[in-house]
Amino acid sequence: MTVKPLKGVRVIDFCWVGAGSYATKLLADQGADVIKIESRARLDSLRLSAPFAGGVAGVDRSGYFADRNTNKRSCTINLKTEEGRELARRLVQDCDVVANSFSPGVMDRFGLGWEEVRAINPSVVYLAMSMQGDSGPYRDHRGFGLTISSMVGMHGLSGLPNEIPVGTGTNFPDHIPNPCHAAFAVLAALRHVRRTGQGQYIDLAQTEATISTLGTALLELTVNGSEPGPMGNRHRRHAPHGVYPCRGDDRWVAIAVTTDEQFAALGRVLGLDEPVMARFANESARLAGADELDELIASRSRSEDQVELAERLQRAGIPAGPVRDPRDLIESDPQLAERGHWVRLRHPEMGETIYNAPPFRLSETPTRLENPAPLLGQHTAEVCRDLLGMDDDEIERLTAAGVLA
Repeated sequence: MTVKPLKGVRVIDFCWVGAGSYATKLLADQGADVIKIESRARLDSLRLSAPFAGGVAGVDRSGYFADRNTNKRSCTINLKTEEGRELARRLVQDCDVVANSFSPGVMDRFGLGWEEVRAINPSVVYLAMSMQGDSGPYRDHRGFGLTISSMVGMHGLSGLPNEIPVGTGTNFPDHIPNPCHAAFAVLAALRHVRRTGQGQYIDLAQTEATISTLGTALLELTVNGSEPGPMGNRHRRHAPHGVYPCRGDDRWVAIAVTTDEQFAALGRVLGLDEPVMARFANESARLAGADELDELIASRSRSEDQVELAERLQRAGIPAGPVRDPRDLIESDPQLAERGHWVRLRHPEMGETIYNAPPFRLSETPTRLENPAPLLGQHTAEVCRDLLGMDDDEIERLTAAGVLA
């Protein structure tokens, strides 16, 4: 049996909502024992977020929560009680990682701040991933992915010119930059612990992690002194560059021409007239006439099947691809099917549900999704017995007292 890469690493996970929960999911999916600390007194808002299985709301029926919490255990502890806080301190005393995504100061008020935790567990890796970090004039500001995208300028780069900012259509910071940076920082700190025995504090500012995605937009300002602004699907150097309608309802193909040779091939595939090809033979002419080119291409692409057209363009050496929707990805994408990307797990409340497999494959320590997201408090008694040495009478007493709730 293959040993998972992070087997033996225990994470006490105080994160909630998207970014923090996804960061610890990345660790859980690679074999870490991630114990998610929850409370019925204040539910993780993702448990109350659509979509719900079968359209029926419930704390154990959120697809959003399920996607962020595979392979974890759920333990309910009311941290507003002194006994609850003491139980949490006992758990962090014997773990490798403590993670939270609260605003600065929240964990301190629970008696679980960095100084308190490292006093009882000097080798702990302590991840704090607040919106603005643990210092600076905005340290106490709170927000979500939409707030972060707006504050760092991502909204200013998204959408169409001369229109209102539209953002990315999802809480992008919660899905990519913040959880991935956090997980990487935890792995680096664990490596340091293995070498020195010394734990450390990770102060991750989610705004700063998201700034890393702006890329060339920052260089445009710092090097050239200009602000790029939104461009829709257009490109600053290349044309045609966009998505074009195809046969059927809301079907599109993406085309990105980057050389004169590719444009010549595009003309042959679409059957563009010779005078048109001669007029737009070079890059500067295509950029100047981008609107006209888009209309010409759309007039030819509308009668085409999106997949067949994309394949013909690719065979001709032109960067192109069909614009997929979720149904396409799940039901008819041969690449994802071949790689076994979609994993179906049976959830005790939602039934069989679909999950993303990890997007990387490790040759010597392969992993797979084994357990769906936990029910609220599903593993409370198990954690209390196995890690805290409680008997059933003590568990029942604390449950009745609202401590394990």
